[in-house]
Amino acid sequence: MMNFFHGKKILVTGGTGLIGRPLVEMLIDKGARVRIASLDDPSRAHAKAEFKQANLMKLENCLDACEGIDFVFHLAGIKGSPAMTAKKPASFFVPTITFNTNMMEAARVRGVKRYLFTSTIGVYAPAEIFKEDDVWKTLPSENDRFAGWAKRMGELQAEAYAIEYGWKDIAIVRPANVYGPYDNFDPENAMVIPSLIRRAFDGEDPLTVWGDGSAIRDFIHAKDVAQGMLLVMEKLPGKPVNLGSGNGATIRNIVEIIVRNLDKKPDVIWDTAKPSGDKLRLMDMARAHALGFQPQISIEEGIRETMEWYKKNKDAVHKRYNVFKEAKFF
Repeated sequence: MMNFFHGKKILVTGGTGLIGRPLVEMLIDKGARVRIASLDDPSRAHAKAEFKQANLMKLENCLDACEGIDFVFHLAGIKGSPAMTAKKPASFFVPTITFNTNMMEAARVRGVKRYLFTSTIGVYAPAEIFKEDDVWKTLPSENDRFAGWAKRMGELQAEAYAIEYGWKDIAIVRPANVYGPYDNFDPENAMVIPSLIRRAFDGEDPLTVWGDGSAIRDFIHAKDVAQGMLLVMEKLPGKPVNLGSGNGATIRNIVEIIVRNLDKKPDVIWDTAKPSGDKLRLMDMARAHALGFQPQISIEEGIRETMEWYKKNKDAVHKRYNVFKEAKFF
């Protein structure tokens, strides 16, 4: 039986990135004709996809990218650590809200049939369990407020289009803490897993980690998120969907897995003078499970694969567009 995506013309913004790269590969394997829009170096793009190096903060570039397209997966985003968010909030807020707004409008104008908007765990207020329907009862966490509000505006835009234009074929997903190959490994602004992998391979010994390692976070491999996106785009549940593991892992467990997979094992120092963060942050996965979503990649297997990829692809790491250093908004 022919699959849902076969023969469709599909645009993946950010298709050279952490989630975009495996998503593009899956779509091509399903027989889709894929176009990528990204500011990354073209060498990061899948060889069988059409590649457009485009600044999506400009509406005309979004209109061009959407020409002749059936479905859009909008994944392009700004990825960086909470410390970088605090230091350069405009570098998160301005591009995020601008290209989110432009891309959805361009897709509407071009008559795109289905659209997937990638939101974030950052839209949630502090809580132990994040439930999709609780978002608009609260405010985003102070640590996530710039990216969180920008993504909330994208979700609100989708609602506005459903009311005014009757365009209800817009899916919304909220990924948890995503990791994997093609991540941001920049030591100045990477998230916890790629940051620890980079520092470990750079030979940091002792390896110093903030807090006591007891904090539990919801980590999910990029390939699992990509599979979830395909499922949500096909089924269009009409409500935002969390894409996480729902299980969680401690920071200590993450560090232990990384050290276990190193040839030269460093000593680890836990800097308990620094904050550990919230004790527990997990996603409620009932809605995703009802759609048939089940992550396949364990945290141990996923981190091992990411480390192996990083060892072999250190050059690709530096071919990723870095908004914090280049920041050519317009």
